[in-house]
Amino acid sequence: MNTDQAPAWLPSRIVPFFTLSYPTSAPAQPDSFPISDYYGTGPLDFCIIITAIAVMAILRDATRIYVMEPFARWKLSRDLRLSKQMKAAPVNGDGDTKANGATNGHANGNGHAARANGSAISTKEAKKMQRSVIRFAEQGWSVVYYTFMIPFGLYVHGQLPTHALNPINVWPGYPHVPLAGPIKFYYMVQTAFYLHQILIINAEARRKDHWQMMTHHVITVVLMIGSYFYNYTRVGCLIMVLMDWCDIIFPLAKMFRYLGMSTICDATFVLFLVSWLITRHVLFMLAIKATWEAWYIVPRVWDPSRGHFMTKEIYFGFFAMLVVLQIIQLVWFGMICRVAYRVVTGQGAEDTRSDDEG
Repeated sequence: MNTDQAPAWLPSRIVPFFTLSYPTSAPAQPDSFPISDYYGTGPLDFCIIITAIAVMAILRDATRIYVMEPFARWKLSRDLRLSKQMKAAPVNGDGDTKANGATNGHANGNGHAARANGSAISTKEAKKMQRSVIRFAEQGWSVVYYTFMIPFGLYVHGQLPTHALNPINVWPGYPHVPLAGPIKFYYMVQTAFYLHQILIINAEARRKDHWQMMTHHVITVVLMIGSYFYNYTRVGCLIMVLMDWCDIIFPLAKMFRYLGMSTICDATFVLFLVSWLITRHVLFMLAIKATWEAWYIVPRVWDPSRGHFMTKEIYFGFFAMLVVLQIIQLVWFGMICRVAYRVVTGQGAEDTRSDDEG
């Protein structure tokens, strides 16, 4: 346990829930993070993951209830009222309508009764608006999370001697142990996020792609945990950075759609489409290719004392899960292309992948 970095008043049993566990000495000549603290790996690492999940649950609800929902409700209700008033304005200029307004004003004691009734929000409109408010708030958490994690992931990736266009360099020198503090923290938070997402998609109303999403998240978590404990962290960091880029653009496009901002939604969706193609079907394929080539680079040895966990079974299991992820993403890309067709034909972006509930 990392008791050195924990407050003295904190009971030793809960120290792993608030600090990174297994501190150790730094390598003699590290090729990255030269001034960072270094850590080993072990089962106590799940403690900090549990804490991160709890913090995310609190932050998600706080963001949703106190920021996203009030903003969306204000924006949608304001836009709806303005739209109704603008439609009613020419009618109110008609002489007969003025007379009706005067009659209603005399009866109700309010000379603006017709205008007020014209801009009132009906029960049907309120229900539709509430659905958009909820959807907007749900997507908002992903945008908030990735706003912080994408820059941090790029920082971690930038410090490592690895390159997205030549990912084979994630394997030479394996195993890369011990882990620098930023890498360990990045892994812990990202794993917690995906575990939290699994809880969310099972708690909320099921969408059309529920089982594809569940399969994707479960495989992702297995890959994260496996690559962490088997010391495949450099390829893991690279893949997480590639995956995260689209995961902020797509929710952002949805948020614009729920606010009725169709033009900027369509533009954001086009950016998402291009980003998805590049990161998930070009750069990710390069990472899969590099993993295949690792068979000829990394000796197949099982030596836990050196942190070397590369056997035939582990290697092919890891490689197979990467391929399954690519297959799932290809299925999603087909759905994304159908949305792109709607944009091109002027029908507007509509998420056929996960918005509709099944």
